[in-house]
Amino acid sequence: MPWWFWPLALFITCFLIGIVAVPAGIGGGTLFVPIIGGFFPFHLDFVRGAGLLVALASALAAGPMLLRGGLSSLRLALPLALLACMSSIAGALLGLALPAAVIQTALGAIVLGIVALMLMAKKSEFPDVQKADRLSSILGIHGVFIDGASGRSIDWKVHRTPVGLVLFVAIGIMAGMFGIGAGWANVPALNLLMGAPLKVAAGTSGLVLSLVDSAAAWVYINRGAVLPMVAVPSVVGMMLGARIGASLLNVLKGSVIRKMVITLLLFAGIRALLKGLGVWI
Repeated sequence: MPWWFWPLALFITCFLIGIVAVPAGIGGGTLFVPIIGGFFPFHLDFVRGAGLLVALASALAAGPMLLRGGLSSLRLALPLALLACMSSIAGALLGLALPAAVIQTALGAIVLGIVALMLMAKKSEFPDVQKADRLSSILGIHGVFIDGASGRSIDWKVHRTPVGLVLFVAIGIMAGMFGIGAGWANVPALNLLMGAPLKVAAGTSGLVLSLVDSAAAWVYINRGAVLPMVAVPSVVGMMLGARIGASLLNVLKGSVIRKMVITLLLFAGIRALLKGLGVWI
């Protein structure tokens, strides 16, 4: 292939990933690392370094639109992102120290585990939170958003905030280790555990990603694991696609978003697991 083929292919692939990743709330890196690492001829360290920048780009591109539409909450995102940022640095250092095959296999196994969790769990578009816990009340974590699909005004609040804070420490470690932003873990944690509506969970996940990925990306940049040929076309394609994806989030039904998440993560997880095990090279 000529030298320009792979940057062009990266741009087109990331543009399509960006359209899907933002409504799903999983971050572009969740799909970028398994797909690019599995089908493109780049070392996994370069893919993970670019994956963090890709997830960051999609989150930043979609963030203003999500905030204006009430689909993201700064009060919900900031305390969770603060803890996840600190742990993501440790995760990035650990990920660069481990062999690529080990990271690839672990990535596939964890993504498939998340798919199984989402299939078995009774994921609610509008969880019924009877009463906000004391910590979320002190932090003022609540809000209102207008659901574009139904036209209803939805009041929401969260519970189990202390458990959520602990969980996001673990999510930050995984985000830095695998270079995928951990949006796939953010949405189930915010929706299933803390009781945020599905669309608010997906939108707020992008804010958390933008902060967590910024911290972990510096470790990869410092170690020379960010290759411009991989990162630049990927980031540009992702930012353009993410702007389209952000507009889709307000009009798509929650059930459609859920099906997209499960389908894409299932495909990406199987590919990463088989490549890590040496079955599908």
